[in-house]
Amino acid sequence: MIKYLEKTGRTEEEAVAAALEELGMDRDDVSVTVVERAKSGFLGIGASPAVVRVEYEAPDEPVAEAETPATEPAQDYPEIRSFLTGLLSRMGTKADIEITARDSKGIVVNLSGPNMGAVIGRRGETLDAIQHLTNYVINRGNDKHMHISVDAESYRAKREESLVRLAEKMAAKVIKYKRSMALEPMNSYERHIIHTALQDYEGVTTSSTGTEPNRRVVVSYDRPQQTGNKPQSREWA
Repeated sequence: MIKYLEKTGRTEEEAVAAALEELGMDRDDVSVTVVERAKSGFLGIGASPAVVRVEYEAPDEPVAEAETPATEPAQDYPEIRSFLTGLLSRMGTKADIEITARDSKGIVVNLSGPNMGAVIGRRGETLDAIQHLTNYVINRGNDKHMHISVDAESYRAKREESLVRLAEKMAAKVIKYKRSMALEPMNSYERHIIHTALQDYEGVTTSSTGTEPNRRVVVSYDRPQQTGNKPQSREWA
């Protein structure tokens, strides 16, 4: 069975070498097609690494798996991969780039590698900047907007879990001491997580105060009502 693997690199030779190392094969064992030649950009913007497709012979799949009709390979989104590879190269780091379609309008990119701390940055600020820049460059000039979510080592999911725990811990303190408490400054996405986590938490309400980048969530004590529903949190922005 013929299979293929696409790899990127600063040059065609580097991309081929990376593919051979992953497959554990020699150059004579594969067939190489250059999908895209490397292009230089300005300050990392528009930089495009070389993309090669390496075809190789693989053992036939088991019969149980072969019963599924063959389908075309999933789209690899070469523009996104090329842009991020170039951008990360300018930042002095490398990463494995996994790209999957979340739905008809969204793309999820997960970066992994040995130096993801620098990619994530303080409270995810560098990661947010990478995501913003990727969306701007990829969607520029396109009629249909495609939302691209960029994550690194599942940082966003881990951060969300941490914020939910923080919100519940803070709410418990507010109820215990019956006074308002403010959290550390957060971006709008993180504030939204706090508001959502506490919107049905009996005994507290939430609001946002301050100006960017020092805007923060305030958790306030709300005496339980005798009748009616709990008031909604105020000013979630």
